[in-house]
Amino acid sequence: MLQPVTAALQQIRIMTVRDNPQERSDVNKQYLIIVSLLTFILPVGAWIIEHLISGLSLSFTLFGKWFIFSAVGLRLFLAGIRQTTKPAFTAKEIFHIDNPDCFPIVIELGFANLCFGLVGLVSLFKPEWRVVSAFASGIYYALAGLLHLIKKPAGANEKFALWTDIIIFVILCLYFIKTV
Repeated sequence: MLQPVTAALQQIRIMTVRDNPQERSDVNKQYLIIVSLLTFILPVGAWIIEHLISGLSLSFTLFGKWFIFSAVGLRLFLAGIRQTTKPAFTAKEIFHIDNPDCFPIVIELGFANLCFGLVGLVSLFKPEWRVVSAFASGIYYALAGLLHLIKKPAGANEKFALWTDIIIFVILCLYFIKTV
């Protein structure tokens, strides 16, 4: 099961950090590590740990529980905190906008991320919320990924955001379809 995740991470690395030294210098390693942890490593780790502790099967439903909690709940909630308290990071590192006039828009994006993130976090304790989180956050990630794609990612961080948004959308879409 870890092979597809490893292959996806390798493909993302290839797509985000080519042999272009200019692009390599734009990489925010902390951002890449945190997003990778929240999107891939933590959900897979929690899925396996719960299986080992509880004896539940390694089902897609069990994986979805931890994926929604981590890739949606933790990731979006933490992003929302960062965007509302430090909008310059998202503006400069992700969207390459070096103008404080856009900060109110980034802060508003942070409010949306806080809300989506809270639904994902609560879904750990309220299983019936998972399908709602998968649906709403899936659309959100799809639209965010589409925006990155249309805009043509300017740097490694934005390319990474593009690919993780698309991967998250696909997994949430599959979870939603399987659940309803």
